[in-house]
Amino acid sequence: MSCLCVLIFLLLLLHPVNLRFMNHRVPSNCRYQPTEYEHAANCATHALWIIPSILGSSMLHVLSDNQWETISAWIYGFGLTGLFIVSTIFHTISWKKRHLRVVEHCLHMFDRMVIYFFIAASYAPWLNLRELGPWASHMRWLIWIMASVGTIYVFFFHERYKLVELVCYVIMGFFPAVVVLSMPNTDGLSELMAGGVFYCLGTVFFKSDGRIPFAHAIWHLFVATGAGIHYYAIWRYLYRPDTLEGKTSR
Repeated sequence: MSCLCVLIFLLLLLHPVNLRFMNHRVPSNCRYQPTEYEHAANCATHALWIIPSILGSSMLHVLSDNQWETISAWIYGFGLTGLFIVSTIFHTISWKKRHLRVVEHCLHMFDRMVIYFFIAASYAPWLNLRELGPWASHMRWLIWIMASVGTIYVFFFHERYKLVELVCYVIMGFFPAVVVLSMPNTDGLSELMAGGVFYCLGTVFFKSDGRIPFAHAIWHLFVATGAGIHYYAIWRYLYRPDTLEGKTSR
C-alpha cells in the first residue's frame, strides 16, 4: 500500500499541474512552507500509524516472558509510538495553528529529537535480547549516548546545518548495525537490512521539499514501511511464543 502511494506521488511529478501541490524551494537556512495539500498529507501519513503502533507495542508486552523482554517492549513501544504521535502533533500545529510560532518551533525541534530516540529504541530489543560479544555489549548504552548527543545538537543547531543533521541520522542508524550483524544468531537480519534500505531511500525525499511534491509525506511513508518491517522482525524472531532461539536469560 505504501509503495502504491509513493508511485502515485511520483507520477504527479510528470504532470504539469503538480506545481499547485508544491511551493517553491527555499534557501538552506530557511524552512520550507508546505501547501495545504502537503500539510494534510504530512499529518495523515503518520497519524494513520499511531493506533497500529500502540496495539503492536502492547502485543509485545503481552508476549514478554521475562523482565528484559518487558523492558525492551516498553522502550521500543515508546520510541515507535512517540515518533508517530510527535510527528502528527507537530504537523497539525504547523498546519492549523500557524500563529503559534514559538510552540511550532519547539515542536519542530522535538520532532527532530525524537528521531534519535526512535533509532535507539528500534535497536533496543536486539541489543537487549540477543547474545552479544564483550565489546559489542557496550552498544546497549552507547546508542543512548548517541541519541542524547543528537538531541543536544538539535537544541543548539536546529535547522542551521541541515546536511549535517541528515548525516547524523544516517550514522546513528548504521553504527549499531555493525554490532547487530555480528551476532551469533542471524535470524531476522534480512528484515533489519530491508527496513534499513527503506529508511535510506526515504532520506532522498527528507530534504527534497520544493523539488518533489509531497516530498515529506513520501518520506513519512518510507519511515512507516521501514518501521513495519522492523516490527515484524522483532515480533517474529524475539517475541513470538514458538521462537525461543536467541533469547538470553538475564
